[in-house]
Amino acid sequence: MKSFLPILVIAFLVATIALPITSPSVSASPRATTETLKQLEGEFMKAAAEKGSQGYMSYYADDSVEVPNGGPLIVGKAEIAKGMGFLDDKNNRLIWTPVGADISASGDLGYTYGNFEFHAKDKDGKAIVQYGKYTSIWKLQKDGSWKVVLDMGNASPDPKP
Repeated sequence: MKSFLPILVIAFLVATIALPITSPSVSASPRATTETLKQLEGEFMKAAAEKGSQGYMSYYADDSVEVPNGGPLIVGKAEIAKGMGFLDDKNNRLIWTPVGADISASGDLGYTYGNFEFHAKDKDGKAIVQYGKYTSIWKLQKDGSWKVVLDMGNASPDPKP
């Protein structure tokens, strides 16, 4: 019996080296696509429409950066939030539509770009609309969510009728 034990140990070692060990793979969230980011843009806009500045800011990472048209950089979610109160006024409506998107080969960074409209009322109650373009850079967070880490926009002329 003692002579059989070394043979059994050697057979076990050979089997462990020669045969691959299969382990169940942990299913992570499905790999994001450009359509994922475009869908997120739609949810982002809906959150802003329904919950104002808080809904809008819920899509920003804590270390995000805003690059406003004609203004200085705004660094950090808390600082960006200070300027988003206008979204809480029901007379104001920000609408944006992604035109394109791309995602990095590593799958943890992506961007969207498109057009936006800002609808408001002037001091006399007359409806006004401002047009522009935007780019949002999205980053996969440790918790598996996607957040905006850089957002920029600039004004566009009114569309021609």
